[in-house]
Amino acid sequence: MPVNKEAYKQLITDLGSHHAALVAVSKTKSVEEIKELYDLGQRDFGENYVRELTEKQAQLPKDIRWHFIGHLQSNKVKQIAPFIHLIQSIDSLKLLQQINKQAQKNNRIVNCLLQVHIAQEETKFGLDEKELKTLINTNASELHELKNICIVGLMGMGSFTDDMEKVRSEFKYLRDIFDKHAKLQTSNLKLQTLSMGMSSDYFVAIEEGSNMVRIGSLVFGARN
Repeated sequence: MPVNKEAYKQLITDLGSHHAALVAVSKTKSVEEIKELYDLGQRDFGENYVRELTEKQAQLPKDIRWHFIGHLQSNKVKQIAPFIHLIQSIDSLKLLQQINKQAQKNNRIVNCLLQVHIAQEETKFGLDEKELKTLINTNASELHELKNICIVGLMGMGSFTDDMEKVRSEFKYLRDIFDKHAKLQTSNLKLQTLSMGMSSDYFVAIEEGSNMVRIGSLVFGARN
């Protein structure tokens, strides 16, 4: 299915007026489809699966900024550590330690987002607010030792529902958490990015303060 160029251009205009960045979710999409969007100027692409990501990364232009947005297993980190731009789905100190280890081997600093569980659904991954506080505050000394990672923000997924007021309250909650912790700037904790909003709810997310959205079907069409 060809890229919806008109929808893409309109989206870029809308997001630009809100100073929000677009991560084009390219999971299940072909190298040709990604290249088509790349040729329109898109550089940030998001993938959910390590194997699919590494295969695409090898075949596509090297200036693409790849985002990992799925649940990441510690034993898969080494496969993406050499090139990943941003890992958006961090839900444990253990995972951060593994990313730091692999980033060090590649002489890189890898940027990360902490995923916060905000939806009223059991299927979503992420930290609750108490776990987030523990990671940032209680484990601050352990975090400080991780010289090859930088936590640059938070990520959240709203409930899968047509009830946009429910979704809005979840996004508002995450924005409040973000604002509470944004003052805690350290050498490897600099909260600047708030990644929330997908194809069905991005307009609510940017109204509630998101500055990065993850959108697939609006620009690529339905999943393959």
